[in-house]
Amino acid sequence: MAKSRKTRQKLRVAFRKNRQRRARSKDFTRQLRQEEEVVEDLATAERISGKGALTRHRTVMVEAQEQSRLEVDEAVCRPGRVVAASGMHALVEAEDGRRYECTVRRVVRTLARDVRNIVVTGDRVLFQPTGEDEGVVERVEPRRGVLSRTTRGLEHVLVANVEAALIVASAADPPLKPNLVDRFLVSAEKGGVEAILCINKCDLGDPVELQSLAGTYARLGYRVVLTSARTGLGIERLRRLLMNRHSVLAGQSGVGKSSLLNALQPGLDLRTDVVSEWTRKGRHTTRRAVLYPLSFGGSIADTPGIRQFALWAVAPEEVEGYFREFRPFVALCRFPDCLHLHEEGCGVKAAVTRAMISATRYESYLRMVGGDVQ
Repeated sequence: MAKSRKTRQKLRVAFRKNRQRRARSKDFTRQLRQEEEVVEDLATAERISGKGALTRHRTVMVEAQEQSRLEVDEAVCRPGRVVAASGMHALVEAEDGRRYECTVRRVVRTLARDVRNIVVTGDRVLFQPTGEDEGVVERVEPRRGVLSRTTRGLEHVLVANVEAALIVASAADPPLKPNLVDRFLVSAEKGGVEAILCINKCDLGDPVELQSLAGTYARLGYRVVLTSARTGLGIERLRRLLMNRHSVLAGQSGVGKSSLLNALQPGLDLRTDVVSEWTRKGRHTTRRAVLYPLSFGGSIADTPGIRQFALWAVAPEEVEGYFREFRPFVALCRFPDCLHLHEEGCGVKAAVTRAMISATRYESYLRMVGGDVQ
């Protein structure tokens, strides 16, 4: 019997690009691919494309209710979790602990419309083994607990299926960016992930200023941990918070995420680097998100450092809902559609004036509503 029209819909999908590419001097394309995570954060006012590299689009019919659950032969497939992913390749760990280097089935790739990465670290997948240590990802299961941002107009999922996000900032070197921290907090709450704020390199900062900053977020209900990967401060408390949970490390470049993970899980020996003396910004040492098991239970994903963080699918009028301290004062606004920018009789602005809302947090709110990516 033919399927009802109500259960199927047309979908515009992007098929793989034309294989012809214009040659570039000094092997520029390969260089960009090797520095993929760095290039994402560069300005995109100028674009480079070769003739014949246009994406071909097709209209296909798919199930309207559950587009992500492709029909696959589950008798020959095995469940697994993605440990690391890059482009159309993924390292998948099966339930028995064996790992398979997998490619992604073409139909899975073509059904993706507004996402930058089809398969991401942490994904639950069904894959079909094609060799002793090789396979093909046949289906990506629905995601829960995601941390994502906007990259070039697409959703860039950093990691999927996590319960907690350890948002790492540094007390100094590089300097702490409250606005970037606030963006991570919004993304975590939107993705259904508990946010834990970790202020690392406390041995380099002013204890008085750090306590004041930590108190601002602690009063909002966030768990805040002051740590030092060098001295071991706060490491045991982090272990207790992450025990038996699937978590992710996220934050600005150079804040010491890999060093912190080395302290949490001795023996990993992840590569670390120093902060640039010229720019005072961190250098990328983690190129892509990788999932690591923890000896005290659970797992944690180490992600590349981020310098810019544009929120994904958060409209300006929705931002206030992610600022917990705004909630008691929103009802006091004169206008029901108040954005708390320049409107008269704004309860939120009045609370900022009376120091009932942090001025730094309010500045973060203004930049998010204004579409600033930093």
